[in-house]
Amino acid sequence: MNTQKLSHEPLIRVVKRTERPPRQVTLLRALALVLSILAGGLFILSLGYNPIEIYATILSGAFRSKIAIQGTVKIMIPLLISSLGVTLAFKMKFWNIGAEGQIIAGAIVASYFALYHSDWNHWVLIVVMFLAGVIGGGIWGLIPALCKMKWNTNETLFTLMLNYIALHIVDYLRDGPWKDPGSQGFPKIARFDANVMLDKVLGVQFGWIVALVLAALIYIYLRYTKQGYEISVVGESTETARYAGMNVRRIVLRTMFLSGAVCGIAGMVQATGSDITLTDAVAGGVGFTAIIVAWLSQLNPITITVVSFLFSVLEKGSSVVQSSYGLSTDCADVLQSIILFFVLGCEFFIRYRFVMRKKGGNA
Repeated sequence: MNTQKLSHEPLIRVVKRTERPPRQVTLLRALALVLSILAGGLFILSLGYNPIEIYATILSGAFRSKIAIQGTVKIMIPLLISSLGVTLAFKMKFWNIGAEGQIIAGAIVASYFALYHSDWNHWVLIVVMFLAGVIGGGIWGLIPALCKMKWNTNETLFTLMLNYIALHIVDYLRDGPWKDPGSQGFPKIARFDANVMLDKVLGVQFGWIVALVLAALIYIYLRYTKQGYEISVVGESTETARYAGMNVRRIVLRTMFLSGAVCGIAGMVQATGSDITLTDAVAGGVGFTAIIVAWLSQLNPITITVVSFLFSVLEKGSSVVQSSYGLSTDCADVLQSIILFFVLGCEFFIRYRFVMRKKGGNA
């Protein structure tokens, strides 16, 4: 290798590893989790608190009573459903960053029936609102897919911008057509009638059953159906998919509708099961956390269920830490970020390695 070529070669290169043994991968991921807990402990220690006490409070805060457990499950419901929703798109390598907007869109359409048709038969109304959430979220997911297919737009930016459009639609409805006439001071949308509310099972609105059923269905859909296989092939290579005779346009549109529809279900469940009204906080950042959960879980619906539960424990427990120690609930976000940093760093080293340039020019 001549000197001119060597001078253009980087000092450090990133190259793909040969596949590691499953046992080694499991040990590396366990090590990353342990390191994230230790790093989180150092963060807590830097704030002047005992990490062991804080971690113990987080765990006990999420499970210390029946009401606390119910609160943890309520946090988990929209997170799990929306994580499953973005997983469908991510499997296809369509970067759907619009779960927030799709949650809101589903909630808006479902809320129309909750506000103006609350006198319908309870179960008929629940089914209609469920379908409305599916359609609202599905259409909101379909818009960027259509534009991607027709004009090759950037789906990351497009789906992200749609989040804010959906949010401002709620603001418009709250301040205008759907404004509660009885609201004083700050405008709001009226609270839904009791006939609209989702029924409770074991003390929690039955959205948790919907979430678990969706996890099972999406696992089966991705793993055992022709459509699930098509999603994987398109995700690996659109050219390969076309060569195999697959209609890539149809697969992308169908999958993004399903991705948005699942997120729309999360919006319907949150609005009618937990908030009992429509607010601009109906998504509350869940759509962005769902992206983290989906990637941490390697886009596996079963693992997503477990990780969603753990994130919900952390969030619920952190609220108890706030009341007990005066710590901000933002500490939960910092701890989540620390976990994400170590776990994603682990995934990087599982798949890639650094190679130094040697003196002779051979790496």
